[in-house]
Amino acid sequence: MKSLIKFLKHNYKSASFGWSLTFLSSFGQTFLISLYVPELLETFQISEGTFGSIYALGTVIASVVLIAVGHTIDHKPVKKVVFLNITGLIVSCLILSISTHHISLLIFAMIGLRLTGQGMMSHISQTIMSRYYGANRGKALSIAALGFPMGEALFPICITTLILNFGFEFAAQASAAILLLYLLFLSFKDLKYFDEQSQVVKKPGFKKLAQDFGSILQDKRFGVLMPSTFMLSFTSTAVFLYQYTFIEEKGWSVSLYAAFFTGYAITRFLMSIVGGLWVDKFTAKRLYRFFLIPQALGLLPFAFMESIWGALLFLIMTGVTMGVAGTVKSAVLAEMYGIQKLGAVNSLFSMSMILSTALAPLLIGFLIDQDVAFPYLILTLFGLLLLAIVNSQRLSQIPPIDEN
Repeated sequence: MKSLIKFLKHNYKSASFGWSLTFLSSFGQTFLISLYVPELLETFQISEGTFGSIYALGTVIASVVLIAVGHTIDHKPVKKVVFLNITGLIVSCLILSISTHHISLLIFAMIGLRLTGQGMMSHISQTIMSRYYGANRGKALSIAALGFPMGEALFPICITTLILNFGFEFAAQASAAILLLYLLFLSFKDLKYFDEQSQVVKKPGFKKLAQDFGSILQDKRFGVLMPSTFMLSFTSTAVFLYQYTFIEEKGWSVSLYAAFFTGYAITRFLMSIVGGLWVDKFTAKRLYRFFLIPQALGLLPFAFMESIWGALLFLIMTGVTMGVAGTVKSAVLAEMYGIQKLGAVNSLFSMSMILSTALAPLLIGFLIDQDVAFPYLILTLFGLLLLAIVNSQRLSQIPPIDEN
């Protein structure tokens, strides 16, 4: 912990920039968009399934576009990339606020929010933190990752209050206003040190970019690393999106479960810090082979315990995995691929993560519609996680890139 405090003392400004990006990525995250759903369903007179299809479509499109634009952080000034992305996020919030005019606007809003919010904001933060810091990469990523749980703690209260009192249109406009204020602050901020220290590569042509992506996909490292990244987001989205459906089926108290969720937020926050210290001490390559285990084990009491304490165990165990993952997922890419083309590498993994958040609601929603029992749904997720964990053990056979 002393090393983290010392790190913050000397790197507060640069590390806090990474934090601000993950914090503001909340505007495109599932947990925040879900707050608008009841109002949107009533406004457009559509079912949950129809909205789920719109959300999945927007997410899939966003994940594909991310491939085309994610590499820009490798060869464009950081300030320019962030400025353009936040502008896109502001426009997306404004489109959401006027989406009542036509449902097509809602589709465009979902694409924009998922691309510029969850996708690019997280991608940029994790890429520059991984690239700028060497021996302190874990600490920098852990500070940046704290933006996720802090956004989960603050924004739902604010946005829900605005929706209940003024409607979802005003809440979306207020979100755009918050982002605009940050954009004004950003215009006065000097971020050239990220460009000077990052070994930014020359912009590749389309052919070269296609070759780079092709070589990444064919490389053994991708097949070892990607399934764990995919399953982390897939499992979390599948459970959290339908969590209250599961709680009602188990006959548990919804209010008590909501209170237990605080345990998840606290655990994730603490493990984000611990995870960064562990990465610098043990390397991300070592931790990556085991970080999914707590979440996998937590699924079992969630599915089979009759007491609601099973839900608390699941939330705490998932908090451990999600906290550590915030640092480990990004750091392992830098260790295994190097930093020269980290933006391109990270964009592929970000795409798989975003794609998983689109597929999870479709698969689990379909199984629920087919009356598949809750324990079997959870066992399915447990089995998929177990396969990803076993597959990740192959990482021990692959040497990391020497960055020196």
